[in-house]
This record gives sequence, structure tokens and C-alpha cells, in this order.
Amino acid sequence: MKKKITLIGAGQIGGTLAHLISIKELGDVVLFDVAEGIAKGKALDIAQSTSVDGFNINLIGTSNYEDTKNSDVIIVTAGVSRKPGMTRDDLLGTNLKIIKQVAEGIKKTSPKAFVICITNPLDVIVMALQKYSGFTTNKVIGMAGILDTSRFKYFLSQELKVPAKDINSIVLGGHGDTMVPMPNHTMVKGKPLKKLINKEKLDLIIDRTRKGGAEIIKYLEKGSAFYAPAASGVEIAESYIKNLKKTLPCAAYLNGEYGVKNLYAGVPVVIGNNGVEKVIELPLDENEKNNFNLSIKAVKELFDTATKIDPDLKK
Repeated sequence: MKKKITLIGAGQIGGTLAHLISIKELGDVVLFDVAEGIAKGKALDIAQSTSVDGFNINLIGTSNYEDTKNSDVIIVTAGVSRKPGMTRDDLLGTNLKIIKQVAEGIKKTSPKAFVICITNPLDVIVMALQKYSGFTTNKVIGMAGILDTSRFKYFLSQELKVPAKDINSIVLGGHGDTMVPMPNHTMVKGKPLKKLINKEKLDLIIDRTRKGGAEIIKYLEKGSAFYAPAASGVEIAESYIKNLKKTLPCAAYLNGEYGVKNLYAGVPVVIGNNGVEKVIELPLDENEKNNFNLSIKAVKELFDTATKIDPDLKK
């Protein structure tokens, strides 16, 4: 039996997700959007590439939650995206309303699904999605750390003139300007990063990583990143579906790990067929702890703002 993967939101990320999932043959795809024509058009377009790319899955586009019934995996991209000059946090009010509708829809039709959230502001939206849906915390996760880490690795690879695949690194914390790239936990072909780059250049790369999304928005003017976010979401879905038990940086629910309780934030987790199977606690030095706690503080403050917008989130 093929897995059923529903993509909520048929925008740039949703369409790219559908294409990548199809090429990898991870499962049959339902592309859902309130704009039914966009979902149907993109699904049909990708389906017509079947004979070219040689994949064998079914794709449909829909605006009816009944068509998403009994999904194994749901990836949520629904919401408004950033425009030049906006922060991820500026999207909070609008996207909270949208995510509440999404949670109600998937709760009725796919209560056993593993849910991956990509909508910004990520950490707060994924927490809201979990609360609105009532799904267990191991079955609701946010995609962000993979993307942030991938950007950090890419910028380092360009500076050091090495393939990004030769760099092992991680970015922790919230998906925003306080995210925490981890130079002390970064190795390049087995060598510590700090032996290969000076502090000034490293600081510039860390800053560029934190502003990675805004840099793309500035170029695009009328859109935001979608290729790398989609690829990152697919990596989580694949690890779940195939029980790969990969350790991936994701926005996961913390219940005491890293000294944080009852909050979603970016940390390394093991993803298998039970969803989030384990939170990996990395040893942090004093500076890393301070930066991580600063990022957690920013997430908490934004969630407090969210609870003022919708008091239901306090329940």
C-alpha cells in the first residue's frame, strides 16, 4: 500500500513538495488549497511528467478535506508569506487564523497522521497547530532547523571552497533572527570549523544565515524561499515513512530538555515511524547556552503575543 501524503497549501512550497515527493515516490499526493484551481492545475501538471521522470504515484488537487481523509503524512504550508521588509513574526495574526482552520480540518479527517508544519512564524505556528488539533506532540513537528542548517552549511562551503556535503553542522533555537548556528559543533571533513576560518568571517556567515530568508525575499520581491524549504520538509517525511531514524534539527516539543518546558523550538531529534522518537541533547558551552536561551525567550514572547490574539491557545 502506498502512503498517502497531503499537502495543505498549493503555493510555491506546496507545488515543489508535490514534485519532490512524486520523483522520490514517497506516496500518493493530495494537493489541497482553498483555491481549488491552483491545486488541481499543479497536480495535473506534475502528473503529466510521470512518463518523463518515470514515477508511479497518483496526484490529485482539491479544496475538499474529505479527499485528504486517512492521510499518513500531512505537510502544512498554508498561510501568507513574507514580503520585502517583513519579519516572519509580522505574519502571526493572519497565519494563526489560517492554521486554526487547517487544524480543524485535519483533526476530523486524518487524526492518526504525522504532521509537518512549514508555515511562519514557524515555532509558534507549529505549537498552535498542535494545540488546535489535539494531536500528540510526537506527531506534530516544525520544519526549520534543517533549512537553517542547510543555509549555514552552504555559506560555509562557499567560503571554504568545499562541498556542502563535507560539512557536518547544526542550527538550534527558534526559526528567526535569534537562531543559533553552532560553530563548536561544526566539522569540515573531520576538522573543527574554528581551525579553518577566522572569527570575523564566521560572524558574517552566522549573520547571513539568520537573514537567509530575507535575502531571498529581497531578490524575489514578490515571493519567499520555496525550493530549500520544500526539500527540508521532504527529508522529514522520508525519515518518518521509511523509518530511517535520522537525527534532524526540527522545531520539536520540549518537556524539560535543554531546560525548556512546554514549548516548541529547534533541536536535534530522531525521526522514525513513531514520529519524534527522541530529543538529542547536545552539550552547550556557556555562550551557546546564553544564545539558545535568548532564542527561547524570543519564541516565548511571540507565543505570549499569540495567546493575546487567541486566548484558546492558553488551554
